[in-house]
Amino acid sequence: MKVLVAAFVVIALAQGSLAADAGELEMIGQKFEEIKNKMTEELSKLINTQEFGSQAQAFLEQQRSQFEPIMSKVQEQMKAAAAGMQEQLEPMSSNLQAQLQPALVKFQEQMEAILRQVTEQAKALSN
Repeated sequence: MKVLVAAFVVIALAQGSLAADAGELEMIGQKFEEIKNKMTEELSKLINTQEFGSQAQAFLEQQRSQFEPIMSKVQEQMKAAAAGMQEQLEPMSSNLQAQLQPALVKFQEQMEAILRQVTEQAKALSN
């Protein structure tokens, strides 16, 4: 943007002095050459920045394509390990449930007996 403003200033100066001598014309020519070089440099920087972005994107895509097979293998191994753990835990769970079932039945019977007793006492008090 600064370069464009400078170019307009140079053009305005050039138009302001139509009777400029050869030295001034040469100076104006040099300014235009500097402006051209600066614009070329800025444009090159911009293009290089965009190329860097494209290269970074390509690198990420390449790494992703290399990483995906590894992740697939890890997922397969995790599934196999989970299946193995489930096979080991199922008998233990069934065994624990079989051991706890009688205790739960006994506890339920005791709670029902207490509830019956409380209900009978509440009826006796209300009469």
